Amino acid sequence: MRRVPSALIVGLALALHASLPTPGTAQRTADPTQLAAHLSYLSADAREGRGIGTVGLDSAASYLAQTFASLGLQMPGSGGFFQTFTIDPSATMAAHSDIGNETVRNVVGILPGSGALAEQAIVIGAHYDHLGYGGSGSLDPDSAGVIHNGADDNASGTAALLEVARLLAQREAGHRRTLIFVAFTAEELGLIGSAHYVKNPPVPLSSTYAMINFDMVGRLRDGRLLAIGTGSARELPQLLEAVNGTHGLTLRPVEDPWGRSDHSSFYGESVPVLHFFTDTHEDYHRTTDDWPKLNIDGLARIAEFAADLVWTLATRDESLTFVNVPRPPPATGGGGYGTYLGTIPDMSESPGGVRLTGVRAGSPAEAAGLRKGDILIQLGEHTIGNLYDMVEALRAYKPGEVVTLVVLRDGERIEATATLDRRGG
Repeated sequence: MRRVPSALIVGLALALHASLPTPGTAQRTADPTQLAAHLSYLSADAREGRGIGTVGLDSAASYLAQTFASLGLQMPGSGGFFQTFTIDPSATMAAHSDIGNETVRNVVGILPGSGALAEQAIVIGAHYDHLGYGGSGSLDPDSAGVIHNGADDNASGTAALLEVARLLAQREAGHRRTLIFVAFTAEELGLIGSAHYVKNPPVPLSSTYAMINFDMVGRLRDGRLLAIGTGSARELPQLLEAVNGTHGLTLRPVEDPWGRSDHSSFYGESVPVLHFFTDTHEDYHRTTDDWPKLNIDGLARIAEFAADLVWTLATRDESLTFVNVPRPPPATGGGGYGTYLGTIPDMSESPGGVRLTGVRAGSPAEAAGLRKGDILIQLGEHTIGNLYDMVEALRAYKPGEVVTLVVLRDGERIEATATLDRRGG
């Protein structure tokens, strides 16, 4: 991949930094125009879907480093803002592809702490990679070779990360924890970037107070924001409620701190975590996930709320009480890995099943008559109590098999049949 010289990045950044507000003029309002600029750059066709091995991913990393420098963030080491490493060819997602030994980069910027709390750190992160030109991760049939821009997943989280960094770089406190802003790479391949970070942190994980993760925060609807991982520390629910008192978001707490995003890498190392998420939608992992569909004003609200939450965590004297939540059992089953139903699950709750926020057009679920609001309670021979049950059930079948589905719709039990498809078409 072509590299942009670090000296050029820093030179451009210093020019931008000269126009920023000084610490004495700290702003608490997010800038939708700046967010739109980040989104349009990161999810442009020129970024090639920010896929591993593309020049587009490399230019996105350089853009992030330049922005960190313009905000006055410090570099973590001799590698500049980049934490560079190669993907192990034995990694699960690399084993049957050409990405093994590919050079990739996390982008890391540090806002040093002050006073008695400075030796502790809070990590604020988001992954900036996406699916590139499609492939096995795409949910669009016949989309291989077509750019997947990944505006919500996860240009939205990356833009929120940059805006929170801008807001907090302007604030001062006599005693504050160090803030580490990280744009992770290779999340789509199995949390590879965050796994590398936790093995090579600039501040020891034993001194890491909490980790805040933004992944898919671009589609705020009715002010509804999922806060995933509230069960990872005893104090988090109360802190979230207190901070939200001045923001008025409709927070949906989810206790489970495990999940398929970068916060899991930190929770596995006994760090309290929160993952902010505006839920799934029909453009997820499809070629149609473009930035004009995003709620930029909603993204600004999330950035303002998150900045205040991080500041509260950074300046409070008390420790967080880590809670060890057992990891959910891995899905088991035979050759049905990759089986596709086409439901869009509500991630915020498990009301005795999996509530659907919608179904994908042309999917087996749509053909079976499932619709938004249904609660799936049975799939074939498997009782569905939560999303983990549903994943395990789907893995127990093969594409082409016909299964009975049972849903609750307005309290009424309804049965339907569906012919399962193959994921990705």
